[in-house]
Amino acid sequence: MRALRPLVVLCSLAAVAGAVHCAVNRRHLTHLGPRPERVAARVSVLVPARDEAATIATLVADLRAQQGLDDAEFLILDDDSADDTAERARRAAAGDPRITVLSSDESPPPGWLGKPYACHRLAAAASGDTLVFLDADVRVVPGAVAAAVAERERLGVDLLSAWPRQRALTPLARLVQPLQQWSWLTTLPLDVARRSPRPSMAAANGQFLVVGAAGYAAAGGHGAVAGEVLEDIALARAVKRAGASADITDASAVAHCLMYETDAGLLAGYRKSLWAAFGGPGGSVAATSGLALVGCLPVAYAVAGRHRPTRAIAAAGYAAAVVNRVIAARATGSTAWPSAFAHPLALVVLAVLTADSARRHRTGSLTWRGRPVTPAVRA
Repeated sequence: MRALRPLVVLCSLAAVAGAVHCAVNRRHLTHLGPRPERVAARVSVLVPARDEAATIATLVADLRAQQGLDDAEFLILDDDSADDTAERARRAAAGDPRITVLSSDESPPPGWLGKPYACHRLAAAASGDTLVFLDADVRVVPGAVAAAVAERERLGVDLLSAWPRQRALTPLARLVQPLQQWSWLTTLPLDVARRSPRPSMAAANGQFLVVGAAGYAAAGGHGAVAGEVLEDIALARAVKRAGASADITDASAVAHCLMYETDAGLLAGYRKSLWAAFGGPGGSVAATSGLALVGCLPVAYAVAGRHRPTRAIAAAGYAAAVVNRVIAARATGSTAWPSAFAHPLALVVLAVLTADSARRHRTGSLTWRGRPVTPAVRA
């Protein structure tokens, strides 16, 4: 235990630093509000939908209710669904001339994953000056799209990731889902990132992405990220690589998303992509293992350690981790209690899921919605 003391102190200081950084980031994070906005430019809202029969009608109703868009089109691509996604979308559209439902029965070409190819096809069919990519399981209030488009223009960026509130139904989802927002609020300096041209200083969520058509084309569009399992982050980096800019805004007041209704769905979704979360399988396993160590060692020593000064530091480290989780949750509309107390456990679960994702990636056994998940071909 004596040999562990320096590492306990280091992990505790890292937890405190993370909480402080998250608090600073919260002050720099912008927020979308359901205030009336007026957008005159043509806007194309693009929805890739594969096997979304259970959700698509509700989203179409949300799209028909959008306000503040003087000139908008809504394109929905039924991506070779095995259910009646297209029929339900057309029925919900009720002849609204702004809504077009496209159908495709082709598989992605070699080198492409399903979602990037669906987004690519939607962008090719779009005519707007601004493209809004919206997942089929996202719900938006009537002014959400106009607010996000106006915020992108106000910030003067080419790509804006509007981060919806993440709904969580099961205990496992409430434990690990908030780690999405926690991760970038804790590690990415937002004020520096929005001014930095470095592609590595980018984060994004493809559930609700707003991008200028010109900047999208200059970055190569989804063709530049054809084989990326995390195509949203890769697209933000491609935009920066092309000399353009990208930013994040909190959209929890105007949009929410229920990614997974069951634990089985959550596990499948995380396994699909966690291997790529930190640059590749090795980096992802190392990074999440390091996060688990920082999260767990202080609380373990605070409970079982014998050196009282080190125990006090460890307890402070655990308290900082809980506070960090609460700050991130409050900043993005997530539920903080009581899951914040289990933050170390959440990091352990994340590390285990990442290791399993990396193992399955290595064996080529990863699939998503009936399609194989293959690694991107990197130059």
